[in-house]
Amino acid sequence: MSAMIPSSSPAIETRALRKVFGDKVAVGDLTLSVERGEVFGFLGPNGAGKTTSVKMLLNLVFPTSGEAYLLGGSLNDPLVRSRVGFLPEHFRFHDWLKGTEFLALHAELYKMSGQQARRRIADLLDLVSLTPHAGKKLREYSKGMLQRIGLAQALLNQPDLVILDEPTSGLDPVGRRLVRDVIRELRRDGTTVFLNSHLLSEVEITCDRVAFIKHGQVIRVSPLQSLVEGELSVEVRARNLRPEVVQGLSRWSRSVRLDGEHIALTLEGEADLPQVNRYLVEQGVDVFALRPERISLEDLFIQIVGTDGGL
Repeated sequence: MSAMIPSSSPAIETRALRKVFGDKVAVGDLTLSVERGEVFGFLGPNGAGKTTSVKMLLNLVFPTSGEAYLLGGSLNDPLVRSRVGFLPEHFRFHDWLKGTEFLALHAELYKMSGQQARRRIADLLDLVSLTPHAGKKLREYSKGMLQRIGLAQALLNQPDLVILDEPTSGLDPVGRRLVRDVIRELRRDGTTVFLNSHLLSEVEITCDRVAFIKHGQVIRVSPLQSLVEGELSVEVRARNLRPEVVQGLSRWSRSVRLDGEHIALTLEGEADLPQVNRYLVEQGVDVFALRPERISLEDLFIQIVGTDGGL
């Protein structure tokens, strides 16, 4: 990394970033900090402002107000922009070029030397398993192959920050595993990865932290491990359930639902289970079953951002 870019600052930092198109607020108040070397998931329903936020970070859309910094520098700084790699969701590559020619073109844009470019292109084609197809024109590539050559393009300049917008879209299970392996390797090398994906199973496997965004605002940021390993979904089967007893469960749970002899609630961890059971018994409730399950990221997404629109 160039000494001109401070390494102590966050990889991404935004403060009250806002974008308005006419009378439509695309991003309301985006305040976010992404640390160096982490894999950060950016989650929200359709229309939440994720794509507009990414475009503002890449200087493709100018913010209406607020501030944003990449790698400690201005979005307008050419040095900063040269240290960022990007794979868009909807890419339009030069389909008359061969795979090697496409990457060589981008290497020229980065002003890489011929020898450096040839070595880096060969390594990346091997990394994304496209070496056997390097001489084919992009118009002959499948959607999954185009996704992988796009990933190679995003890594060509050995960036300090990689922004991936739906990187596993159109990939089969083998391709998705390849992308996960690449992201893990980037993390080992200290590269920051900003991941926007609607495949929550992929996010759950790869990310260190996630932000939930709704109406252009971050409503929750949390380490992924604490989210998926901390909270429990608990189903209780019991009799003699009185409304005031069920209401009393709110001291342990933000969400309590009663359906006949079944109660569904959410606990912050296993330590609350004995207390809930003891409370119900002391209230004269006959408890027949208490079944805890780890909450999936999909369930958490619905709890946090609601059901008005999918990813």
